[in-house]
Amino acid sequence: MIKNFLQDAFHRPLRDLRISVIDRCNFRCTYCMPDKEDARHFSFLKPQEWLSFEEIIRLTKLFVAAGVTKIRLTGGEPLLRPNLVELVGKLRAIEGIRDLALTTNGSLLSRYAHDLKDAGLDRITVSLDTLDARFFHQMNGNKGDLKKVLEGIEICEGIGFETIKINVVLQRGVNDHSVMDLVWYFKGRKPVLRFIEYMDVGNCNHWDLRYVVPTRELVDLINEQLPLRPLAAKEFGEVAARYEFVDGSGEVGFISSVTQPFCGTCTRGRISAEGKMYTCLFAGDGVDLRAPLRQGADDAQLSALIQSVWQKRADRYSELRAQIRKHTPHTHKVEMFQIGG
Repeated sequence: MIKNFLQDAFHRPLRDLRISVIDRCNFRCTYCMPDKEDARHFSFLKPQEWLSFEEIIRLTKLFVAAGVTKIRLTGGEPLLRPNLVELVGKLRAIEGIRDLALTTNGSLLSRYAHDLKDAGLDRITVSLDTLDARFFHQMNGNKGDLKKVLEGIEICEGIGFETIKINVVLQRGVNDHSVMDLVWYFKGRKPVLRFIEYMDVGNCNHWDLRYVVPTRELVDLINEQLPLRPLAAKEFGEVAARYEFVDGSGEVGFISSVTQPFCGTCTRGRISAEGKMYTCLFAGDGVDLRAPLRQGADDAQLSALIQSVWQKRADRYSELRAQIRKHTPHTHKVEMFQIGG
């Protein structure tokens, strides 16, 4: 197994691992898995193509040996994966993992929150782009129930999750009118809002820079009504710029991948549901770990492959976005629902 912490070509360590457990979702959010004509170009994996829990645990142990301390389960919608609570418990038992989190659309959270907490999950992140029921339904492809999502969040508050974050992807002219409604709704409560600039992940969301609401604009908007002051980052590689309300009633975060790229401190690796390792959210393809796993590779061989992939990593798409899109505007990128956010 790998003994030394890994660094990539820009000396960025491998500290975070995001594991997609399923590529399916019960929503069809327009910025992630659009419905209608785009659905014809994608087919979901068959269950036997997903990494098994045993394979996920084995790979996770190798990544932890390489320096990973934070694990996040993603999808698709991870709570659609049968027996996910069992996987959470198995991951919690791995020595060296100090932070175990899950990102969900919240639709099934009220059903599984207690079991997830009991199994050892530390943190929950819920994707919630508006409190306007009509727009919620529209943005999710006419799926889901806003009341059910809010109920799940309240349950997580009540049972004592260490951290609850609410991710909001803003699109100009779509849900940017919801900003202050969300701020007032969660102000003074445990969940922390994080506003995310609309990104060109994948190809099927037909991204356009005109729909991006810059973080600077959001900070000014909120600050006019509720004065803010910046907070220092808690650790290297933190993606959100954090601000607290001057009156002491909580904080809000901003993830500015478009206007203020943070590639230089990115410590995140990703494994897709079918077992490909990706070194960037905007990557075109990944390195297959499932094939060697199922062909009998031992831990030393798998560790060497992981090490090689990370050490060669030179990704900094967000820093080069304008240049790349100018020359190759239709470059293939893996879709968000295939590797999570």
